[in-house]
Amino acid sequence: MVPKNLLVILAAAIAVQGSPMEKRAVVNHDSITPFPETVPNTATGNTYKKFEPYLHIAHGCQSYPAVAANGDVSGGLQDTGSATGGCRDQSKGQTYVRGGWHNGRYGIMYAWYMPKDMPNSGVSAGAHRHDWENVVIWVNNPANDNPTLLGGAASGHGGYKKTDNPQRDGDRPKVEYFTNFPTNHELQFTNTLGRDLPLIAWESLPEAARQGLESAEFGKATVPFKDATFQGNLEKAAL
Repeated sequence: MVPKNLLVILAAAIAVQGSPMEKRAVVNHDSITPFPETVPNTATGNTYKKFEPYLHIAHGCQSYPAVAANGDVSGGLQDTGSATGGCRDQSKGQTYVRGGWHNGRYGIMYAWYMPKDMPNSGVSAGAHRHDWENVVIWVNNPANDNPTLLGGAASGHGGYKKTDNPQRDGDRPKVEYFTNFPTNHELQFTNTLGRDLPLIAWESLPEAARQGLESAEFGKATVPFKDATFQGNLEKAAL
């Protein structure tokens, strides 16, 4: 006969193994340290680097990390006060990247998180906690020694602005985060050279961080490269 207390222990262990991964903590937006630049040591990783955009902030918050290595996620900022209040730290920037095939072309999504989205200081209309924006850079094949850029698409208000010739510095697109009041923030390709931020690939994130992004709730903003949204966004960004 198996002792009763052993049965209880076994049942508890089975319950833990079968339960879904719990959500991690929501933490202060400025408490998360950006990941150091990390991409796969492959041809695809080299392609991520080759076409990595520069980001210029014309208005609003700087880019911040959205997730920590243990899966904790940013709580963002209340959409009140100054449009840049509490989110001016340029040392916190992070670029996220994920690539995938769509209709015979390879789309590389570069994404940024901002703790709040306010089109104008002191104005709550159109403002909200959290913002995610992204660009998709289309190439012929990331495994090629010298992949060809086919065009790009910049996110804004649920859609994409598309071009076959985004402004670049060398191979690297130049992207701008901006707003046209009263609409809130979006991205566009620009002539202005922005900043080079640490690049972290989806496949290079710790599993806990990927799960944190998969399960996190960012209010009116959505992680554009998680499993549930990535392919749909490639479809919308297709040239």
